[in-house]
Parts: sequence; structure tokens; C-alpha cells
Amino acid sequence: MKKIFLVFFIGCLYFANAQQHPPFWKEIQEFKTQDSLAFPEPNQILFAGSSSFTKWTDVQDYFPGFPIINRGFGGSSLTDLIRYANDIILPYQPRQIVIYCGENDFAANEQVSAAEVAKRFYLLFSIIRKKYKKLPVVYVSMKPSPSRIQLMPKFDSANYMIKQFLKKRPRTAFADVYHAMLQKDGTVKQEIFLKDNLHMNSKGYHIWQQILRPYLKK
Repeated sequence: MKKIFLVFFIGCLYFANAQQHPPFWKEIQEFKTQDSLAFPEPNQILFAGSSSFTKWTDVQDYFPGFPIINRGFGGSSLTDLIRYANDIILPYQPRQIVIYCGENDFAANEQVSAAEVAKRFYLLFSIIRKKYKKLPVVYVSMKPSPSRIQLMPKFDSANYMIKQFLKKRPRTAFADVYHAMLQKDGTVKQEIFLKDNLHMNSKGYHIWQQILRPYLKK
């Protein structure tokens, strides 16, 4: 009986300890382990954000001549980027930061307002600017997805707010992929998505390539 109780107690401690870690803690530790083994060279372009960056595993092939550090971690929100900014954004010495995030903020809580999500980006931007006062920052607009059609009006609204915010900030850019992923009638281009109707296939990433490339710094 004592042995059973001890095993149960140890299991509870393990579960409690695991629960203490915030979301995506494991993914961030993996990035930090990579950095400890081979820290990225300075003067690269840092891609930070959610799964659209995570799944862009061949992003370097799309932008030859632009050395890229990819720090996308799937399912992340702007809140997560804020939480882990000291781990996967600020430690590097990039020439530029490209951010794709915000979509999951709405997916996690459909009641959250566009204004609230935009404010989360403003906070992230202020964190970056506190350390890198003149570093170019590009925000990639939230994309439309067939599986999240009900959220598209909020995506569009938050995109507009962020775009207006960046217009007033030097050395920033807003890369609008949202409208390039729509048909003429305003519906989403189905053929650029994987079967999950959320993540893009190579056709989708080629759209992003064409839009992003003019904003990247040599």
C-alpha cells in the first residue's frame, strides 16, 4: 500500500511540476538548446511568430541571399511572443525582424476584440523598440483561412489597426498578404491551403514570397 501511495505521490508531483510551465515552454527550450550548441550569427533576418512560420521549413529557399533565423512556434499567439521575447527575439542581433502572429489570439478566444489583439502587437513592438530602437520591423498581416472564415472580419479589422499604427513608426512595414489570398469575389483561395484548411501549401507560400521580398533588407 505504501509503495502504491509513493508512486501516486511522485506522479502527482511530476504532473504539478509540468503544469507550472507556461504554454510552449518545451518549444522555447528546444530553441534555447539549439542556440547553446550553435548561436546564430548576427545580421540575419529574424522570423518570429506562429505556425505559418513554423511550417515554412524551406523559407531560406524562397529568399536566397537573405540569411534567416526562423523562430516560429506553432499555435502561438501575440501573448506568447510577448512572454518569450527575451528568449526568442531579443537575444539575437538581427538586421531585421519579421513577425507573423495574431490569428491564434482570436482562435483561442473568439470573444476577444480586434482592438485588444492590436494592442498586444503594440506591446510587443514596444518591447522590441526598447532594445532595438532603429531596427527595421515588418508585420505580416493575419491571413484568411477557410477553416476560420467566421474570424475573417476580425482579422481584417485588427490588420487595419496595426497597419495604421505602423504608418506612424519609422523603419517599419506592413506586408499585406490577406487580400492577396482572396479571390476577386472576396472568398478565400482554397487551392493554396493544405487539407486542414488552415496552413498553406507551396502555392500559398509563393504568394507570401512575392509580397515579403521587397520588404526584406539586404
